[in-house]
Amino acid sequence: MANQTTASMAATTPRTFSGIQPSGAPHIGNDLGAIRNYVRLQDEFEAIYCIVDYHALTSTHDPERMRRQTREMAAALLALGLDPDRCTLFVQSHRPEHTELAWLLMTVTPVSWLERTPTYKEKVANQPDDVNHGLLTYPVLQAADIVMYKATTVPVGKDQAAHLELSREIVRAFNRRYGETFPEPAAVFTEAPVVLGTDGARKMSKSLGNTIEIFAPEDEIRRQVMSMVTDTQRIKRTDPGRPEVCNVCQLQRFFGEDYIQLWEGERTAQTGCVDMKRLLADRIIRHYAGARERYADLMAHPEQVDGILEAGADLLRPMAAATMAEVRGKMGLR
Repeated sequence: MANQTTASMAATTPRTFSGIQPSGAPHIGNDLGAIRNYVRLQDEFEAIYCIVDYHALTSTHDPERMRRQTREMAAALLALGLDPDRCTLFVQSHRPEHTELAWLLMTVTPVSWLERTPTYKEKVANQPDDVNHGLLTYPVLQAADIVMYKATTVPVGKDQAAHLELSREIVRAFNRRYGETFPEPAAVFTEAPVVLGTDGARKMSKSLGNTIEIFAPEDEIRRQVMSMVTDTQRIKRTDPGRPEVCNVCQLQRFFGEDYIQLWEGERTAQTGCVDMKRLLADRIIRHYAGARERYADLMAHPEQVDGILEAGADLLRPMAAATMAEVRGKMGLR
C-alpha cells in the first residue's frame, strides 16, 4: 500500500505528473519512451502517475476491456519499477475532480486552439465513424490532469510537445483571467522519444500491430523480433550494413552497452541481420525476465494492484480538494 511519503515531501520538492493510457500490458516502446523515465523521476521529484481511463473512453467503449486493461497497465507499471513508496499511482476516474476542472478550463480555452492540435486531426482520421466531442477536448482534460496537482514538470515524448504547450497556453489564459493560480508545466523529454515498430517506419503501436510485447511468451517475443524490418539496402549477408538506419541496431542501444561494437560488426559485415535479431531477442527476454515474474504475480493477486491504486487516489484527495476550492473561489462558484 502507498505510504505517506508523497504527501509529506517538502514543499520545495519539484512535482512531476504524467498520464498513460490503459492499453493493457505495455510494449517496449511504452517502456523506452515513457516508463523508464517514470521510474527514474520518482527518485528526483514528487512523482504522480495516472492511468487515464477518462481519456481512453474517446476510443474504448467496452467496459470489461476497460477494467481489464486498466489493471494490466497498473500491474505492468509496478512490475517495471514504479514503487508506491516513492511515487503515487492512481486511476484518473478515481479522482472525479479532474472532469470538473476540465470543464472549468474549457471556459478559458478557445475552440480554435483545440482544432489546430495535430493529434485531433490524426484521431479523426483514425476513427471517422466515432468523432466524439472527447477527441476535441482531450487536451483540456490533459491540462486539468496536470494542473490539478500543480505539477511543474511533465515527462513526455517529443510527439506530445504540442499537447503540453497547449496546456501551458490554457494555464496562461486562466491565470490572466482569474489571477495567478497554476504554474506553467515544463517538459522533461525522454531519451527515446520515438520508438519505431517492427515495420521500421512507424511509431510502435498496438493499433498498428508493429509491437514487441514485454510480457508475451518467449516464443512470441522471438517471433516479433525476427519479423523486424532492418536495412532494406542490405541484400546479401556479405553486404555492409548501415546501423544508423537499422531499427534492430538502434534498439540494441537500450539492451546492452556494447552496441558500438555491434554496429561496427554490421558495417563490416562480420554479423548479419539475422544475427542481430537473435541477439536482440535474447537480450529483451533476459532484460524483462524479472519484470515478467513480478507482473504474473501481481495479476494473480489483483487485490494488491487495486489496493495500491485506491490508496494513491485517497492520498491525492486533499490536494485535489484544495485546488478545486481555490479555483471555485476565484471563479465565483460556491
